[in-house]
Amino acid sequence: MANTLLPARMPTVICQRSELVDGNRGGKAIRFEIVLEAKKTPCFVVAYEGAIYAYVNRCPHQGTELDWLPGEVFDDDGLYLICATHGAVFAADSGLCVSGPCKGASLARVPIHEVENNVLLVDLI
Repeated sequence: MANTLLPARMPTVICQRSELVDGNRGGKAIRFEIVLEAKKTPCFVVAYEGAIYAYVNRCPHQGTELDWLPGEVFDDDGLYLICATHGAVFAADSGLCVSGPCKGASLARVPIHEVENNVLLVDLI
């Protein structure tokens, strides 16, 4: 099961839902930052099979960011998220590593909500 960060109070707009295109249709991630443990932490949100998911942009293998270019987190078919550093492959809908050096580990999930075409981040403590 993926780690889920606990939400606090005020929602923040990450992007418009209409900006997110499913990975299998050539979509890319939209990057944003949160503050975790008093540090800015890179994250991303993606669309996959009509739903949206957000994760901390940190591979559990060695802590590197997944994207090789900003927003490039999907494999060539747009079905899985892939770490550009060591090739770990993650299910887009759960963050679970299904192949690679951290198989069985998960990306840390970031809580988001969709309200009236806005993708909202619930600010984190």
